[in-house]
Amino acid sequence: MFSEISQFEPLIPAELSELEDLARIVVEESAKLVGRFPSQTLAGIEDLLRIVNSYYSNLIEGHNTHPIDIERAMHEDYSEDEEKRDLQIESLIHIDVQKKILEKLLDEPTLNVASAEFLCWIHREFYQQMPDRLRWIEGDNTEREWVEAGEIRRRFVHVGRHLPPGAEYVSEFMRRFETFYDPNVMHGLRPITILGAAHHRLMWIHPFLDGNGRVARLFTDAYFYRFRLAGYGLWNVSRGLARQRDNYRRYLEAADFRRENDLDGRGNLSNRTLTEFCRFFLEVCIDQVKFMNSLMIIDGFLDRMDKYVKFRNAGLIVDEKGRRNAPLHPRTSTVLKEVAIRGELSRGEVFRIIEMSERSGRKILKSLLEEGLLITNSEWHKSSVRLGFPAQAASHWFPKLFPNESQN
Repeated sequence: MFSEISQFEPLIPAELSELEDLARIVVEESAKLVGRFPSQTLAGIEDLLRIVNSYYSNLIEGHNTHPIDIERAMHEDYSEDEEKRDLQIESLIHIDVQKKILEKLLDEPTLNVASAEFLCWIHREFYQQMPDRLRWIEGDNTEREWVEAGEIRRRFVHVGRHLPPGAEYVSEFMRRFETFYDPNVMHGLRPITILGAAHHRLMWIHPFLDGNGRVARLFTDAYFYRFRLAGYGLWNVSRGLARQRDNYRRYLEAADFRRENDLDGRGNLSNRTLTEFCRFFLEVCIDQVKFMNSLMIIDGFLDRMDKYVKFRNAGLIVDEKGRRNAPLHPRTSTVLKEVAIRGELSRGEVFRIIEMSERSGRKILKSLLEEGLLITNSEWHKSSVRLGFPAQAASHWFPKLFPNESQN
């Protein structure tokens, strides 16, 4: 088993060239997202995408907590059902860890995100907040085991047909992983090109007793951020992997295969199937970034905002219980579109746009703030407002980004 450390032998140059072409498309398409809207509006979309990322990453694990239910939990509106409540908390933890990763990378811009220390930190931040019920898993002989936050596993495991390295070898594999995928030694397109391989190899090692999939996807996000990929955060790879969950698992499993012959790379594992997973991974990235580019074309986005207000006022938009949403002031559409393309508006400008006195305008502004269609960082009456992206409205502004209705 220990000799399999050679699994980390690199992809051969011919295959790297092919993958670099795909990586280049990812970089080019992602950069287009940055100039679509002002920074304040983009920040709101990034906040929404953290919820979306949490939803899809947990969905891959079989945990279906709809963005509307995640948003409710953010306002401390939890389900009375204990199981659903725990899953809401799990989603909030995922969002919290995403934010902490960004903060950590700002504080430590040269951080080796492939290090065991960082990966254990992700796992610890995730699991130390986890509801107790979700920290117990089925162990050997059907006995339940407690998952220690941030701790490398201490026993042998099997994952479907995959037999990860024995516990006594995990630390050595992690050291090799840390050295081989150290972002400080990579330049140009190389980090994006080999990220799929890093994603698989971390899953292959399976360093933790539980939570390896989510840690691997959070690590993948961190890798994109570490290289400051312009536009990342305005799209994420978890949505694409979840939408192709069967293929994702099939390609992951195939990349576990042993080397087939002398032409199949230089390590103990198959270079051919690893390359296929890398190609699949990059194609998923391209699909997702192009999808978000299509949704963020300004004219189309503003048109969907306008239709949302019109449909809502016509009683055509209902919640998951079939209740019609309250109508909005007719000029709400103008306010939302204006703040989207300008980034922020003063409260006085909002009153001017809705053509009402300050006293009457305050009531309308208050309702828009309470609903989250507009948000502000201050309660001071002179502070500016920017566009909010509440999940219910966002499902109409960004069609197919996530299912329209809560499943819970």
